[in-house]
Amino acid sequence: MQKQVLAIHDISCVGRCSLTVALPVISAAGIMTSVLPTAVLSTHTGGFTGYTYRDLTADMLPIADHWQTLADNLPPFNAIYTGYLGSYEQLDIVAELAKRFKTDDTLLIVDPVMADNGKLYAGFSEDFPQAMAKLCQQADVITPNITEALFMLEKPYNPGPYTEDYIKQLSKELAEMCKSDKSDKNDKSDKKTTKVVLTGVYFDENGDYGASAYNSADGKGAFMLGERVPGYYHGTGDLFASVLTAALVQGCQLGESAKIATEFTLESIQRTYNAQTDIKYGVNFEDGLKNLAAIIKANKPA
Repeated sequence: MQKQVLAIHDISCVGRCSLTVALPVISAAGIMTSVLPTAVLSTHTGGFTGYTYRDLTADMLPIADHWQTLADNLPPFNAIYTGYLGSYEQLDIVAELAKRFKTDDTLLIVDPVMADNGKLYAGFSEDFPQAMAKLCQQADVITPNITEALFMLEKPYNPGPYTEDYIKQLSKELAEMCKSDKSDKNDKSDKKTTKVVLTGVYFDENGDYGASAYNSADGKGAFMLGERVPGYYHGTGDLFASVLTAALVQGCQLGESAKIATEFTLESIQRTYNAQTDIKYGVNFEDGLKNLAAIIKANKPA
C-alpha cells in the first residue's frame, strides 16, 4: 500500500519553504501527501516586506472533523509532520490531531521552527519554547536547529564551532526532554524512545557543515557533514526535514535518512549558489527531485 504523510505547515505563496517544499519533496518520494495549512502568506517572511498573512487556526479542527467522517476511505497516516506553528493554540491543535490520527505505526515528526542564530523569530514570546518542548514530548522524531534546541533546554546560546561531545550531550538531553510528563499516572516515559536530528552542526569555523542524528533507543549517534556553501539560504531547514521525513517513511534507517537529507539540501544550496539567483526565493531543490525517489529506494533495507 502506498505510504501517506500528513504535513501541517503554513503556505508561503512565493518563496520555497513550508508546504511549497514539503508537498513536492514528499510526493516525489512516492508518498501520498495530505496537507493541513496553518496560515497563508503572500511570501515567506525572510527578505520580503509588506507580505500578507491569513491565519487559518480556526479552520484546522473543522478540516480534521470532516476527515473523520471519511474514516472508511481515508488511509491511515504513516507520519504526521509539523513545521512552523505560529501560536500556542496551534500547538494544542497539533496535539489534538495526534490523538485523533496517530496510531502505533504513525511517526510524529516535529520540526520546532521558531528560532535561529540565537534569536526567536518575530512574534514568539520567551516562554514559547517550553510550550514547543511539551509538544515534542509526544514526538517520535524532532529536528531542531542548535538555537531551537538550546531554547527548549533553557541553555545559553552557543554559536559554535562545537565538539562531537557537545552535540552528543545536547542530543541526549533533548531525548530526555522528550520523555512524557512524569505527572501522568499512565506514564511510560522510561520506555519512550526519541530520534533527535540536530541541524546547523559544524566543528570548524571554515569546515564542513551539516547535521547529527541520535537514537535514544540504543544511544548511538552519527554526524552527516558536507562542504559549507557561502551565504544564508531561506527554507533549507524545511527542505532538510521534508527529505528526512520522506526517507524515514519509506523505511530508511535514521542515519541513512539524515545523510540523504543533508546531501540533498547541500546540493540544492550549491546549485543555487552556482546560478547566483536571488537567495530570498529559496534554493533550487526542484532540479534534484527526479533523483530523490531513486536515492531513497537505494538506501532502504532489503
